[in-house]
Amino acid sequence: MAVGNRKRMKLINATLLAGVALHTLAMGINAPALAQDTSARIDSLQPNIPADEKLLLSANELVYNRDAETVTVRGNVQIEYGGYKMVARQVVYDQKSGRIMATGEIQLIEPDGNIVYADKMDVTDDFGNGFVQALRIETTDLTRLAAESGERRNGEEFILNKAVYTACTPCNIKPEHRSLWHIKAERVIQNGRTHTIRLENAHFELFGKPIAYIPVMEIPDHTVKRKSGFLFPKFRYAQKLGAGVGVPYYWAISPYMDATLTATGLTRQGFLLEGEFRQSFHNGLHTLNVAGISQLDKDQFTPGTVDAEETNRGMVASKGEFEINPRWTFGWNVLVQSDANFAKTYDLESFDGTTYVNQAYLTGLGKRNYFDLRAFYFDIQDADPNSIEENQQPAAQVLDYSYTAPQPVLGGELNADINLTNIKRNRLDNINVLGVERFRGLEGTSHRLTAELEWKRTFIAPGGLVLTPLLAARGDALGLSMDDPGPDYTGNYIDSDAATRRMLTAGLEARYPILFAGENSSHVLEPIGQIYARPDEQHAGGLPNEDAQSFVFDATNLFDRDKFSGFDRIEGGTRANLGIRYTGNFDNGYGLRAIAGQSFHLGGLNSFATDDLVKVGADSGLETKSSDYVAMFGIDAPSGLMASLSGRLDESDFDLRRADATVGYLGLTWQAALTYTRIEAQPIYGSPSDQDEIQTAAAFRFHDYWSVFGALTYDINNDVISRNGFGITYDDQDTLFSIVYQQERDTDSSVANDWSIGARISFRTLGDIDVGDTTFEELDYY
Repeated sequence: MAVGNRKRMKLINATLLAGVALHTLAMGINAPALAQDTSARIDSLQPNIPADEKLLLSANELVYNRDAETVTVRGNVQIEYGGYKMVARQVVYDQKSGRIMATGEIQLIEPDGNIVYADKMDVTDDFGNGFVQALRIETTDLTRLAAESGERRNGEEFILNKAVYTACTPCNIKPEHRSLWHIKAERVIQNGRTHTIRLENAHFELFGKPIAYIPVMEIPDHTVKRKSGFLFPKFRYAQKLGAGVGVPYYWAISPYMDATLTATGLTRQGFLLEGEFRQSFHNGLHTLNVAGISQLDKDQFTPGTVDAEETNRGMVASKGEFEINPRWTFGWNVLVQSDANFAKTYDLESFDGTTYVNQAYLTGLGKRNYFDLRAFYFDIQDADPNSIEENQQPAAQVLDYSYTAPQPVLGGELNADINLTNIKRNRLDNINVLGVERFRGLEGTSHRLTAELEWKRTFIAPGGLVLTPLLAARGDALGLSMDDPGPDYTGNYIDSDAATRRMLTAGLEARYPILFAGENSSHVLEPIGQIYARPDEQHAGGLPNEDAQSFVFDATNLFDRDKFSGFDRIEGGTRANLGIRYTGNFDNGYGLRAIAGQSFHLGGLNSFATDDLVKVGADSGLETKSSDYVAMFGIDAPSGLMASLSGRLDESDFDLRRADATVGYLGLTWQAALTYTRIEAQPIYGSPSDQDEIQTAAAFRFHDYWSVFGALTYDINNDVISRNGFGITYDDQDTLFSIVYQQERDTDSSVANDWSIGARISFRTLGDIDVGDTTFEELDYY
């Protein structure tokens, strides 16, 4: 039967109200992480259904008893109203007592997808009081709440008796799954007026055993956005710090400001105090971090290190991120410490790296242009109290601008790049290796402005030959106020206050892709040839080199027009690059890829054979007229197996100069990777001996949710395991448990703790408990 436009749907509204109240309580249980944002405040638990909403009622029988003044619907009762759907065996409305009773396998589906199950509902028609027996709630976020009975009082309190709450993500596909944890409480009281949930005589149980007793706990329900209070404690252990317990307190200062204060007691070093203050604005966020400690036992640290010499230690850090408009952003991050190693020693999150980059930036991104302005200062965290490495680092300001013309120019693409770099260094940064002096940075200041135009156009000739002519023009202007490198430098350093240089390039690339198609595969073989004609590099090796110090010649940069990594060096002379590229795909899912080739210096001055302050081209494989051979090969299998091999072979005797080989497997039950790296000695470049290293990593899932993992790095030449670690993890999406052991051997003593043990346990919807550092398991070994 269909009924519409009812003004007093007491029977329906009451049953729906019971479900909404239960749903509100279940959502409130998810709130112990007090700092989390939740949904907006709801002032009433009553369903928000328009008065003219249509009602659909279906039942086997409807009985109206005039004498008893009751209305009864029974037998497969189905009600749809305002997005709610309810199923029950029988629903009775007693007009005399004003009570509504639903019985028999009650199931209520709410508009948001939550499902409420109950055996019996008994509520008054004014919604003020009522009872629910044997109830169970399943929410869309895969949490579950069950209770022996529920009671609504005075229209504002809902009380659950002997309630159990847990999260159960796997239950979505495995109904028989049982969560490892749950919360049991004698009574759970939700107050609709104060918007709080009170747990009385509660136990937190893990693996079926109670591990924590909570006599009384009151938390905000899901309608409260933020509330001050204590968060889950944090645990840690490190060799020279001892065991530690941190107690965080969250302070909701205002709708736009909050803070987290943490006091951590360390058995060997005392109390570490940390604070994080956050303030949001309409266009961004500012975060201020502070930390400090007065060390109890400096002798725990290695003698002669800054950790062993300092007593009172601390830091202040500021970070801002702001959006001017959808295309422009600016921000900064700055760290100031009492000494050079405090944040690293105490593993302060986000500040524990060897190098912390202080910077301020302004960035703009257009459809075909890009602007980036940054100022840098590098904070080197080092345990050596006499270290001058930080003063040897540059303070730099760098501007980059790139523009690509929106319309073709002479049928081709025109691109313009501008770079402005200012460098100031307080100390000379040089290193002597086997009698070879390398000057990584000169004391003083330097300024460089670079502008470059590039035009290229692609033609496809009959037969499939692809021709790409290229023209490029570049100019540099430099201002120099730097100390001379001194008599140890054998190159032709330009001792001048100013210098200019230019470079004109005409190039042509020819590619001839050849397609071979078989019955079950396709292959593309593409011979590639390039030639670039240009004059010699001006002032080759005679100018400061700040941003082009790192250089590796391999298959990835074989076809680059300028193979230097930065603006401070320019590749000059006429050069040809020849090679072949291959791609193969098979119907069974296998894929192959390969590149091989060689570069030839045809005329003029070879930039890679010229001396410069950092010897950047030495032993690179490009310093001879015919370069070393470079190649790369890779295979990917649908089974998860992958392998890659890249290397550089001497152009005269095919000796192996550099190699990287990786074999890995990524499957459902186990993962593994083995990488071998070989770098032949480059004494002039500052690497006096061969480097051979093996890295291994593996993980094995031995049960549905259990896995073990480990990794090891072995230095072959020094016959030492430089890093190793292993751990075990349980993860069923609701509960994450992980314990990790790590050991790192650092010969320069910049690491305060040689080994550490970390553990983490996380309960979905409740929070995390961390003991030490468990980031080892998250490293990308695969």
